[in-house]
Amino acid sequence: MNQINTTIPQAPAASAPTASAPVAAAPSHGALADPGSLGLAAFALTTFVLSMSNTGIVPSSAAVLGLALFYGGIAQVLAGLWEFYNRNTFGATAFTSFGAFWLSFWYLESTGGNVEAGAAGMGTFLLAWTIFTLYMTVAAKKTNGSIFAVFVALTITFLFLAIGAYTGITAIHQLGGWFGILTALLAWYGSFAVVFNSTAGRAVLPVWPSK
Repeated sequence: MNQINTTIPQAPAASAPTASAPVAAAPSHGALADPGSLGLAAFALTTFVLSMSNTGIVPSSAAVLGLALFYGGIAQVLAGLWEFYNRNTFGATAFTSFGAFWLSFWYLESTGGNVEAGAAGMGTFLLAWTIFTLYMTVAAKKTNGSIFAVFVALTITFLFLAIGAYTGITAIHQLGGWFGILTALLAWYGSFAVVFNSTAGRAVLPVWPSK
């Protein structure tokens, strides 16, 4: 896959010095671990905990706040910045954006901004994320089947949550929660595949790379 690798990344070749410039060529960085495993894990775990609340299984979403700030938020943003360093446009955009989503979620929940925004405000917030996730899903087709499945499920999750927020219909909101759980499980598999394949030094768990 051209975005989130399942093998140990190789060090890029150092740039050759120019014939006339006295300045030494910029040093290349060494081999870096794939941040995809961290980004997917942070996204999966935080999504799972919130989705358990959205389904109604867990009566309160308070338990997700710490995760939204530190794991789904900060850790995922760091994974995204690492992807920028790895020149992975898709991974950088996805992880940094969804890390920012969790940070904004934490802020809204912690300050009461979600209540002040009301149904229309939160519905629009979720609709905007639906649109972003939808076009990222189109791009995800060029990565691998595992990542594509995550984005398909996440798009559906955001859509149901947006409709639920606009209409106030609990059943639709809860349906979004169930799709959120599915999204989390798919993301956990993607994270596990990156960790296991990288540790094994070969592709063991399939991720179905795009052809």
